[in-house]
Amino acid sequence: MKIKVDRTICAGHALCAARAPDLYSLDDDGFCNADEVQVPAGREEAARLGAAVCPEKAITLHD
Repeated sequence: MKIKVDRTICAGHALCAARAPDLYSLDDDGFCNADEVQVPAGREEAARLGAAVCPEKAITLHD
């Protein structure tokens, strides 16, 4: 599973990082920069939770 972040619509709420800080890193301005991050085995549910809480739906997950 791979994380895809549309940084053109990310608003920097950082809710993804609050749910799974090991998967969703933030840049210096608080925007998600986890684009193209490979989700380690066993962390798929955390990745889903982080994506689900994004108010802008800027995060998608791809197998």
